[in-house]
Amino acid sequence: MDLLNTLLDKGLRRELPTRDEALAVLATSDDELLDVVAAAGKVRRQWFGRRVKLNYLVNLKSGLCPEDCSYCSQRLGSKAEILKYTWLKPDQASEAAAAGLAGGAKRVCLVASGRGPTDRDVDRVSDTIKAIKDQNEGVEVCACLGLLSDGQAERLRDAGADAYNHNLNTSESTYGDITTTHTYADRVDTVQKAHAAGLSACSGLIAGMGESDEDLVDVVYALRALDPDSVPVNFLIPFEGTPLAKEWNLTPQRCLRILAMVRFVCPDVEVRIAGGREVHLRTMQPLALHLANSIFLGDYLTSEGQAGKADLDMIADAGFEVEGTGEVTLPEHRTAAHAGCGSHAGADTGADADASAGCGSHAGGGCGPCGSAGQEPPRKEPVSEARTDLVSVRRRGAGTDLAPNA
Repeated sequence: MDLLNTLLDKGLRRELPTRDEALAVLATSDDELLDVVAAAGKVRRQWFGRRVKLNYLVNLKSGLCPEDCSYCSQRLGSKAEILKYTWLKPDQASEAAAAGLAGGAKRVCLVASGRGPTDRDVDRVSDTIKAIKDQNEGVEVCACLGLLSDGQAERLRDAGADAYNHNLNTSESTYGDITTTHTYADRVDTVQKAHAAGLSACSGLIAGMGESDEDLVDVVYALRALDPDSVPVNFLIPFEGTPLAKEWNLTPQRCLRILAMVRFVCPDVEVRIAGGREVHLRTMQPLALHLANSIFLGDYLTSEGQAGKADLDMIADAGFEVEGTGEVTLPEHRTAAHAGCGSHAGADTGADADASAGCGSHAGGGCGPCGSAGQEPPRKEPVSEARTDLVSVRRRGAGTDLAPNA
């Protein structure tokens, strides 16, 4: 397929695909899916080999959030029956982190619900970072605390934080349909604050909220322009008790296409399969390792993931290896010069890159696979059946008396 040959060549050279090429990936048929995975997999192996980075989440403060993000079980007004607790003490958080690190994780992600941290909250998290780093040599720590005020990113960096996560989640044009208590621009501002402070920026998206292909491409191009080092791809977990509880729009094939598109647009950044992979990829998870080079180990913030040992077995059985603490995740050109996500001299890295030269491009929107001119348009992705049996609320780990799933 000419499209995939073009995307493979661009990915190996760190060039930005056109928007129509990115849209075409999402429009490929099931018959073409393995070809898509194979092409994107070559790009993944070029920059990350067969290494899989393991990350571990610690939910420092669960529920009780004043924001109204429609996808979130911790949102204002959520009726989801999740764990709710206030700030873990540093020793409690360090103990929780140790479980994931013992399972092979090299990065601990410290997350707290809420609009954003107060200065006292930053002090709390700083103490927690110190406790974790004092007990675990070489561990990376990423903070995810919401919207940052001036100076807070610098304080987290000085406390030992390596990275800061704040996701864009969806396209700017649809953001107001998902959240009303803060704006898309607020999120962009926080990612930029983290960048400016010298923290490794981590920012990604949530797929499956009813967005269009154009929305998905928009947010991934916006992420590329923001230049994060890592891009977590979440798949909506439709929690009962949230406004998006009935949104079951994903199939395993759709998830793989989304991951492939992200890899082609951001070829040399850490692409992480985040929340929802067990729910939506299901038995296709091993194929996703050919596209992403990073996963979360064990449980998530308010939902349970598959057992940590199952993750490790899956990685080994698929022919991959866990990335060690002594290994550098990012390619040398990014760590040495902090080049942009896929950027290089002469590449068009703007979010409004020329889309008119794409394969099969036409006025008014995206295109199908190469060679599709004159054929029937691609069939609409079938809606996945609701599998509420796969959505399991977290009842163990941090904030509970039960051992974590790590």
